[in-house]
Amino acid sequence: MTRPYDLIVFGASGFTGRLIAEVLLHNHGVNKTLRWAMAGRSLTKLQEVRSGLGADKSLDLLAADAADAAAMGRLVAQTRAVISTVGPYQLYGNALVQACARAGTDYVDLCGEPGWMAHMIPRLQGPAQASGARIVFSCGFDSIPFDLGVTFLQHHALQTFGVPLQRVGCRVGAMKGGPSGGTIASLLATVEAMRREPALARSMANPFALTPGFVGPTQPDGQGAWYDPLAQAWTAPFVMAAINTKNVHRTNALRGHPWGRDFVYDERVLARDKAVAHTLARQDRMQNMALAFGPVRGLLKRFVLPKPGQGPTRQQRENGHFELLFMGQTSDGRSLQARVRGDRDPGYGSTSKMVTESALCLLGDVDASMTGGGVWTAGAAMGMALVRRLQANAGLTFELLPLSAR
Repeated sequence: MTRPYDLIVFGASGFTGRLIAEVLLHNHGVNKTLRWAMAGRSLTKLQEVRSGLGADKSLDLLAADAADAAAMGRLVAQTRAVISTVGPYQLYGNALVQACARAGTDYVDLCGEPGWMAHMIPRLQGPAQASGARIVFSCGFDSIPFDLGVTFLQHHALQTFGVPLQRVGCRVGAMKGGPSGGTIASLLATVEAMRREPALARSMANPFALTPGFVGPTQPDGQGAWYDPLAQAWTAPFVMAAINTKNVHRTNALRGHPWGRDFVYDERVLARDKAVAHTLARQDRMQNMALAFGPVRGLLKRFVLPKPGQGPTRQQRENGHFELLFMGQTSDGRSLQARVRGDRDPGYGSTSKMVTESALCLLGDVDASMTGGGVWTAGAAMGMALVRRLQANAGLTFELLPLSAR
C-alpha cells in the first residue's frame, strides 16, 4: 500500500521544526518534488506556522500527541520517513521512534542524549531489522559534522594510503552561534537522569556506550588543558565530545571496524595559548560542578533556555558559522588533515539543513537494500552520499588540507 507522504516533520510548531519546514518549502515546494506534511500536538499552532511560512492549505497538517502511542502509530503509517524535533527525547521521544521501528518508517532526529540512545538501541534494533526501518539518531550539529568529518577523512586516508588512520582528533577552530536551546534542555535532562540513575553516569563516561558488545582501546582523557603536538596548539575540553565521540565509534563498529578495532578518537577546542587553555578548562570544570547542583539547573531552565518557539533571529543564524579541523595519523605515522565548515549558526541554521538533508538522503540516495533496517548512525548509513548532499544543499564544506594548514 502506497503511503500518502514521503516525509513528515514532527514538532513543526517548535522553533527548529519551523526552520526545517521553511527549508523544505523553499527547496521542494508542496507536493511537487516531495510529498511532505507538518505534524505536532496543536493543530492551531501548526496552522499559524503554515500561515507564517506563506504556504497554502495544500501543505497538510497532522495533529498527534507524542505521548499517545496509538496516535504515533497512525501517524508514521502514513509516511516513508519522519524528522523528529521533539526533545528532550528521553522525555518525549519513546513512542514515536518505537512506532517508526515497528512500521518500517525511516526516522531521523536531533538527539544528543547518549544515555537514552544506549537504552533504546537494543529495544529498537530487532523491530527495525524486521520492518526495514532505518533509525538514525543525532542528525544535527550533534553529531553530523563530526561523524561525517571523520568518515570523510578516513575515506581519503584509505584512498591515499591504503590503510586507515589509527588515531584522529577533531579540533574546534571556530564556532559562532552556540548550541540550541534543545541541546541545553537535553543536557539538563541528562544530568537530572544521571542523579537518579548512577549507571547512566557510567554510560556517559564510556566512549563505547553505543557499541554494544564491543569495547575498544583506552581513549584520550577529554578533561584539562593540554598541548596537542599534531595541531601544534594548546587545547581545552569540548562540551559536545561526550556525545560525538560515541557516535563516531558506533559508525566504525557498524561498518565492521574499517578504521581498526584499535581506533582512537577525541575532540578538543583549540586555544590561543596555554593560559587561555587553562582558563577554558577551569570554566569547564566549574560548569560541570554547577550543573550537578539542582537549584542551578532550575535557574537555567527558568532564565536561560529559550521559551517554546523562540530562538535566534534570521540575521543571527546567517551570521553564525563553525569550523572543525580533523587531524589523523596511521599506525606508521603518516598524517592527513581535513576541515569541515558550516555557513550558518550550528544550533539552528545549520542543524535545520543537516537533519533535512539526512532524511532526504535516506529517501533518495541510500537504497534500503544497501543498509537494511536497524539503528544506524549517519556516517554508517549514508557516509559519503550524505557528505555530497550536505556540500550541495546545506552550506557545509569538506576539504583536505596540506599538513601545514591550520
